[in-house]
Amino acid sequence: MTKLEKGPQGRRRGRGARERILSASQQLFRAQGINRTGMDQLCAVAQVSKRTAYQHFTGKDDLVAEYLRRFDPDIMAGVFDRTDLTPRERLLAAFEVPTSGPEELTPLCPYIAATVEIHDPQHPASQYARDYKLAIAARLAETAREAGATNPEQLGEQLALLLDGASARTRVLNAESFPTAAAIAAVLIDNALPATDRDRGSENATA
Repeated sequence: MTKLEKGPQGRRRGRGARERILSASQQLFRAQGINRTGMDQLCAVAQVSKRTAYQHFTGKDDLVAEYLRRFDPDIMAGVFDRTDLTPRERLLAAFEVPTSGPEELTPLCPYIAATVEIHDPQHPASQYARDYKLAIAARLAETAREAGATNPEQLGEQLALLLDGASARTRVLNAESFPTAAAIAAVLIDNALPATDRDRGSENATA
């Protein structure tokens, strides 16, 4: 028999409280920020009691760190693990963001947003955000190496910086910046490749 729990309004809920809490955190943290979201509101949206919430998470800090882990646990596997693209095409695919309506542009990168709000570099969420950003640069560098870049680490760092800049500029201006960032990335990538690899990449792009 499924074990039930009582929510804050006395409603009896089935299993899945942890997932409801995380779903509520994704909704509220992204919409109004981490600092403006209290545990009372989060529990109300998740339809769990505070006691239940603290059974799943030791506190808000623990919840924020897990919220960030849920965004991209495999480090953009949908881009970097694709076998239908050349390494150069995978580097450019990192700048492809799903098209949204004018009222729903891509929000600020959650890792940057969390770090800006939290301030404390020792906070679990800040540490996870730093690890994630380093992992993105490493995957870009690894792909750049596959593409034949003469200095893959440098190219990986340049592209990682460009991604973060596009995310921040999109949020500040409320206008898509990723197409422009992708055009800049193409120039950086091609300049980093030997002439033969560059020509081959151009041929594949126009094929």
